[in-house]
Amino acid sequence: MTIDSVDVAVHTVRLQVDEVIRETADAVTLVFSTPLDYRPGQFLTLEIPSPDGEPAARCYSLSSSPATRERAAISVKRTAGGFASNWICDTAAAGMTLTSLHPAGTFVPTRWDRPLVLVAAGSGITPIMSILKTALTSHGERVVLLYANRSRDSVMFADTLDELLRRFPTRLTVAHWYEAESGLPTDAGLRDLLDTSVENADAYLCGPEPFMEVARRSLVTSGVSQENIHREVFASLTSNPFRAVAPTPTGSGIGTPVEAEVEGETHSFHCPPDTVLLDAMLSEGIDAPFVCREGNCGACAFTLLSGEVHMHVNDTLDDYELKKGVRLACQSVPVSDSLRLEIE
Repeated sequence: MTIDSVDVAVHTVRLQVDEVIRETADAVTLVFSTPLDYRPGQFLTLEIPSPDGEPAARCYSLSSSPATRERAAISVKRTAGGFASNWICDTAAAGMTLTSLHPAGTFVPTRWDRPLVLVAAGSGITPIMSILKTALTSHGERVVLLYANRSRDSVMFADTLDELLRRFPTRLTVAHWYEAESGLPTDAGLRDLLDTSVENADAYLCGPEPFMEVARRSLVTSGVSQENIHREVFASLTSNPFRAVAPTPTGSGIGTPVEAEVEGETHSFHCPPDTVLLDAMLSEGIDAPFVCREGNCGACAFTLLSGEVHMHVNDTLDDYELKKGVRLACQSVPVSDSLRLEIE
C-alpha cells in the first residue's frame, strides 16, 4: 500500500483554553478543558498563528500531572524576541481554541521505585513539575528538587511548591539557586544544595545546556550514576509538522521485513533500502507518531525488540534509553535482515 501524503488531521487535537494563570510577570499557564492522554514529562506541539499567514510550530511541556485530577496544562515563559512565547503570554485567553499535535516525548520516568532528584532552570521547571506531582501523589519515594532562577521574582509555581512542601514535608526537599544573589550556578554550589542521600537516585534535568552540564557534573560527584541522569533536550523546529508530509513510496515486498506493534496493533511491512522507518510506516498508512522529523524531539521514539538499525541523528535519547533499545523512527534505517519494534 502506498499513499501520497499523511493526513495531518489524525495527529492533531483541538484544545479549548479554559483558564489562563499568570505565574510570574513573564510566564503563564494555559489550562485546557479538553481531556488529554499523556505521561508525566511529555510535551505538546502547538500551532501558533502568524501575521504573515504561515503558522509556527512550538513545543511546550505539560506542567500538569496525569496522576492528579487537575486539568491538562502547559506553562510558557516569555522569551526575548520569541514570537510564539510572546504571542501566548500576550494573547492567550479563556475560550480560545488551539491546534496541537498529540502529547509526545521520552522525558518520562520508566520507574518510580527509587528516589528522584529533579533539577531545573527557568522554564525548564515545566516538565519537572509534572514528574514531581506524579511522584508525590502516586508513589512513595523521596524527591529532591533543585531549581535555579534569575531572581526570587522569576520563580514559576512558587505557591504550588509551597503547598507541596506542606503536604509532603518528609518526602520533598526544595532548594533554590538565585543568580541575582549567587551568580551563575557552579559545580560546587549546586553540589552543596543537593541532599547527601542522592547516591541511589534517578535524576531528571531540564534547562539550558550549559546549566544541565554543570548540574550533571555536580550529580556525578555527589554519587549519582551517569546512566541514571536523564536530560530533556529541545531544539527549534525547522520544519512544520502541521503540513501534510509526502512519504517515500515503499513498493511491495521490497527491503527489510518489519513487524511493528503500534499502540497495540501489529503491522507487517517492508522498509525499502536507505529509507527511515518513519517514512516506511507512514507510507503503509500506519499512524506512527512524529513531530520534528529531525531527530531532536523524541516524539517518534520506539523500542527495538530485535534486529539492528542505524540512526543518522540523535539529539534527544540518552545512554540509558539507548541501552533499553529506544530508537528514533525518523532517523533509523534497518541494517539487519529483519526488525521487530514497538511503539506504545
